[in-house]
Amino acid sequence: MKRELLAQVLAAKAARRPIAVVTTLATGEQRLVPREAAAVDPLAVILDKAFRFDKSGVEQTEAGEVFVTVHNPPLRLVITGAVLIAQALIPMARAVGYDVWVVDPRGAFATGARFPDIHLHAEWPDEIIPQIGLDQRTAFIALTHDPKIDDPALELALASEVFYIGALGSKKTQGSRLERLKGKGFSEAQLARIHGPIGLNIGAVGAQEIAISIMAEMTKALRLG
Repeated sequence: MKRELLAQVLAAKAARRPIAVVTTLATGEQRLVPREAAAVDPLAVILDKAFRFDKSGVEQTEAGEVFVTVHNPPLRLVITGAVLIAQALIPMARAVGYDVWVVDPRGAFATGARFPDIHLHAEWPDEIIPQIGLDQRTAFIALTHDPKIDDPALELALASEVFYIGALGSKKTQGSRLERLKGKGFSEAQLARIHGPIGLNIGAVGAQEIAISIMAEMTKALRLG
Protein backbone atom coordinates (compact mmCIF):
# COMPACT_ATOMS: atom_id res chain seq x y z
CA MET A 1 0.00 0.00 0.00
CA LYS A 2 1.27 3.46 -0.88
CA ARG A 3 2.27 5.66 2.01
CA GLU A 4 -0.41 8.27 1.36
CA LEU A 5 -3.14 5.62 1.32
CA LEU A 6 -1.83 4.08 4.52
CA ALA A 7 -1.83 7.50 6.17
CA GLN A 8 -5.49 7.98 5.20
CA VAL A 9 -6.42 4.54 6.56
CA LEU A 10 -4.67 5.25 9.86
CA ALA A 11 -6.34 8.66 10.12
CA ALA A 12 -9.75 7.10 9.51
CA LYS A 13 -9.14 4.45 12.17
CA ALA A 14 -8.01 7.08 14.66
CA ALA A 15 -11.19 9.06 13.99
CA ARG A 16 -13.42 5.93 14.17
CA ARG A 17 -14.51 6.34 10.53
CA PRO A 18 -15.20 3.07 8.66
CA ILE A 19 -13.18 2.78 5.47
CA ALA A 20 -12.44 0.09 2.88
CA VAL A 21 -9.45 -0.52 0.65
CA VAL A 22 -10.36 -1.89 -2.78
CA THR A 23 -7.49 -3.62 -4.56
CA THR A 24 -7.77 -4.64 -8.22
CA LEU A 25 -5.96 -8.00 -8.23
CA ALA A 26 -4.94 -7.91 -11.90
CA THR A 27 -3.11 -4.60 -11.59
CA GLY A 28 -2.52 -4.04 -7.87
CA GLU A 29 -4.23 -0.64 -8.13
CA GLN A 30 -5.78 0.47 -4.84
CA ARG A 31 -8.38 3.02 -3.83
CA LEU A 32 -10.12 3.99 -0.60
CA VAL A 33 -13.88 4.09 -0.03
CA PRO A 34 -15.24 5.68 3.18
CA ARG A 35 -18.47 4.07 4.30
CA GLU A 36 -20.42 7.28 3.75
CA ALA A 37 -19.41 7.13 0.06
CA ALA A 38 -20.10 3.43 -0.42
CA ALA A 39 -23.74 3.86 -1.51
CA VAL A 40 -22.72 5.72 -4.69
CA ASP A 41 -19.68 3.57 -5.45
CA PRO A 42 -19.74 1.17 -8.45
CA LEU A 43 -19.26 -1.64 -5.91
CA ALA A 44 -22.04 -0.36 -3.64
CA VAL A 45 -23.68 -3.74 -2.98
CA ILE A 46 -20.38 -5.49 -2.30
CA LEU A 47 -19.16 -2.69 -0.03
CA ASP A 48 -22.41 -2.46 1.91
CA LYS A 49 -22.24 -6.17 2.71
CA ALA A 50 -18.57 -5.96 3.63
CA PHE A 51 -19.13 -3.05 6.01
CA ARG A 52 -22.23 -4.59 7.59
CA PHE A 53 -20.67 -7.98 8.23
CA ASP A 54 -17.09 -6.86 8.92
CA LYS A 55 -16.01 -9.17 6.11
CA SER A 56 -12.95 -8.68 3.92
CA GLY A 57 -12.26 -10.90 0.92
CA VAL A 58 -12.07 -11.47 -2.82
CA GLU A 59 -15.07 -10.38 -4.88
CA GLN A 60 -15.83 -10.91 -8.55
CA THR A 61 -16.88 -7.77 -10.44
CA GLU A 62 -17.52 -6.88 -14.08
CA ALA A 63 -14.03 -5.40 -14.20
CA GLY A 64 -12.42 -8.51 -12.69
CA GLU A 65 -11.49 -9.69 -9.21
CA VAL A 66 -10.97 -7.22 -6.41
CA PHE A 67 -9.96 -7.67 -2.80
CA VAL A 68 -12.02 -5.60 -0.38
CA THR A 69 -10.34 -4.92 2.96
CA VAL A 70 -12.70 -3.47 5.55
CA HIS A 71 -11.42 -1.31 8.39
CA ASN A 72 -14.36 -0.92 10.77
CA PRO A 73 -13.87 0.75 14.16
CA PRO A 74 -14.50 -1.49 17.18
CA LEU A 75 -18.14 -1.75 18.20
CA ARG A 76 -19.25 0.32 21.16
CA LEU A 77 -22.28 0.15 23.45
CA VAL A 78 -23.33 3.11 25.59
CA ILE A 79 -25.93 2.43 28.30
CA THR A 80 -27.73 4.84 30.58
CA GLY A 81 -28.84 2.94 33.64
CA ALA A 82 -26.68 0.82 35.95
CA VAL A 83 -29.50 -1.69 36.38
CA LEU A 84 -29.99 -5.47 36.38
CA ILE A 85 -30.70 -5.62 32.64
CA ALA A 86 -27.42 -3.84 31.97
CA GLN A 87 -25.60 -6.35 34.18
CA ALA A 88 -27.12 -9.21 32.18
CA LEU A 89 -26.48 -7.57 28.80
CA ILE A 90 -22.85 -6.54 29.27
CA PRO A 91 -21.27 -10.05 29.20
CA MET A 92 -23.11 -10.86 25.98
CA ALA A 93 -22.11 -7.58 24.36
CA ARG A 94 -18.48 -7.97 25.36
CA ALA A 95 -18.43 -11.55 24.08
CA VAL A 96 -19.23 -10.32 20.56
CA GLY A 97 -16.77 -7.45 20.61
CA TYR A 98 -18.48 -4.40 22.11
CA ASP A 99 -16.57 -1.92 24.24
CA VAL A 100 -19.13 -1.03 26.93
CA TRP A 101 -19.79 2.29 28.68
CA VAL A 102 -22.36 2.64 31.49
CA VAL A 103 -23.55 6.08 32.57
CA ASP A 104 -25.73 6.65 35.64
CA PRO A 105 -25.57 9.64 37.99
CA ARG A 106 -26.99 7.50 40.81
CA GLY A 107 -23.85 6.58 42.66
CA ALA A 108 -25.53 3.80 44.61
CA PHE A 109 -26.15 1.96 41.31
CA ALA A 110 -23.01 2.89 39.36
CA THR A 111 -20.39 1.09 41.43
CA GLY A 112 -17.32 -0.83 40.36
CA ALA A 113 -18.46 -3.80 42.43
CA ARG A 114 -21.63 -4.11 40.32
CA PHE A 115 -19.97 -3.19 37.01
CA PRO A 116 -16.34 -4.31 36.96
CA ASP A 117 -13.95 -3.95 34.04
CA ILE A 118 -16.01 -1.54 31.93
CA HIS A 119 -16.10 2.23 31.40
CA LEU A 120 -18.33 3.38 34.29
CA HIS A 121 -19.39 6.99 34.86
CA ALA A 122 -21.51 8.15 37.81
CA GLU A 123 -22.32 11.37 35.99
CA TRP A 124 -25.21 12.93 34.12
CA PRO A 125 -25.43 11.66 30.52
CA ASP A 126 -25.45 15.10 28.91
CA GLU A 127 -22.13 15.83 30.65
CA ILE A 128 -20.21 12.65 29.82
CA ILE A 129 -21.72 11.26 26.59
CA PRO A 130 -20.40 14.10 24.39
CA GLN A 131 -16.94 13.18 25.66
CA ILE A 132 -17.49 9.49 24.89
CA GLY A 133 -18.79 10.27 21.41
CA LEU A 134 -21.60 8.60 19.49
CA ASP A 135 -20.93 7.36 15.95
CA GLN A 136 -22.15 4.86 13.38
CA ARG A 137 -20.41 1.93 15.10
CA THR A 138 -22.11 2.70 18.42
CA ALA A 139 -25.33 1.35 19.90
CA PHE A 140 -27.15 3.33 22.58
CA ILE A 141 -29.73 2.05 25.06
CA ALA A 142 -31.65 3.85 27.80
CA LEU A 143 -32.63 1.68 30.77
CA THR A 144 -33.31 3.89 33.80
CA HIS A 145 -37.04 4.57 33.31
CA ASP A 146 -36.22 8.07 34.57
CA PRO A 147 -36.80 10.83 31.99
CA LYS A 148 -34.37 13.14 33.78
CA ILE A 149 -31.59 10.68 32.97
CA ASP A 150 -32.73 8.96 29.78
CA ASP A 151 -34.23 11.86 27.81
CA PRO A 152 -31.08 14.02 27.56
CA ALA A 153 -29.13 10.94 26.48
CA LEU A 154 -31.77 10.04 23.89
CA GLU A 155 -31.58 13.57 22.50
CA LEU A 156 -27.84 13.12 21.99
CA ALA A 157 -28.36 9.70 20.39
CA LEU A 158 -31.03 11.00 18.02
CA ALA A 159 -28.70 13.78 16.89
CA SER A 160 -25.94 11.25 16.16
CA GLU A 161 -25.28 8.44 13.65
CA VAL A 162 -25.57 5.56 16.12
CA PHE A 163 -26.81 2.41 14.38
CA TYR A 164 -29.19 1.44 17.17
CA ILE A 165 -31.25 3.31 19.77
CA GLY A 166 -33.31 1.37 22.30
CA ALA A 167 -35.34 2.50 25.31
CA LEU A 168 -36.83 0.41 28.09
CA GLY A 169 -40.51 0.77 28.94
CA SER A 170 -44.03 -0.22 28.01
CA LYS A 171 -45.91 1.06 24.96
CA LYS A 172 -47.49 3.68 27.21
CA THR A 173 -44.08 4.75 28.50
CA GLN A 174 -42.77 4.88 24.94
CA GLY A 175 -45.71 7.01 23.86
CA SER A 176 -45.08 9.52 26.64
CA ARG A 177 -41.36 9.52 25.81
CA LEU A 178 -42.03 10.27 22.15
CA GLU A 179 -44.34 13.14 23.04
CA ARG A 180 -41.68 14.69 25.26
CA LEU A 181 -39.04 14.36 22.57
CA LYS A 182 -41.42 15.68 19.92
CA GLY A 183 -41.78 18.73 22.11
CA LYS A 184 -38.02 19.16 21.89
CA GLY A 185 -38.31 19.47 18.11
CA PHE A 186 -37.56 15.94 16.92
CA SER A 187 -39.46 14.77 13.83
CA GLU A 188 -41.51 11.60 13.44
CA ALA A 189 -38.77 10.16 11.21
CA GLN A 190 -36.12 10.82 13.86
CA LEU A 191 -38.25 9.38 16.66
CA ALA A 192 -38.91 6.25 14.59
CA ARG A 193 -35.24 5.35 15.20
CA ILE A 194 -36.02 4.56 18.85
CA HIS A 195 -36.75 0.89 19.42
CA GLY A 196 -39.31 0.93 22.18
CA PRO A 197 -40.40 -1.17 23.92
CA ILE A 198 -36.79 -2.29 23.63
CA GLY A 199 -35.76 -5.70 22.26
CA LEU A 200 -37.20 -8.20 19.83
CA ASN A 201 -40.62 -9.46 20.89
CA ILE A 202 -39.73 -12.95 22.12
CA GLY A 203 -41.96 -12.90 25.19
CA ALA A 204 -38.96 -12.18 27.40
CA VAL A 205 -39.42 -12.47 31.18
CA GLY A 206 -36.85 -11.16 33.64
CA ALA A 207 -33.60 -9.25 33.20
CA GLN A 208 -31.65 -12.06 31.53
CA GLU A 209 -34.25 -12.77 28.84
CA ILE A 210 -34.82 -9.07 28.20
CA ALA A 211 -31.06 -8.71 27.75
CA ILE A 212 -31.14 -11.53 25.17
CA SER A 213 -33.93 -9.76 23.27
CA ILE A 214 -31.95 -6.49 23.29
CA MET A 215 -28.79 -8.20 22.07
CA ALA A 216 -30.75 -9.82 19.26
CA GLU A 217 -32.32 -6.52 18.19
CA MET A 218 -28.96 -4.74 18.28
CA THR A 219 -27.43 -7.46 16.12
CA LYS A 220 -30.29 -7.26 13.63
CA ALA A 221 -29.83 -3.49 13.37
CA LEU A 222 -26.08 -3.85 12.92
CA ARG A 223 -26.13 -6.57 10.29
CA LEU A 224 -29.42 -6.03 8.47
CA GLY A 225 -30.16 -2.35 9.05
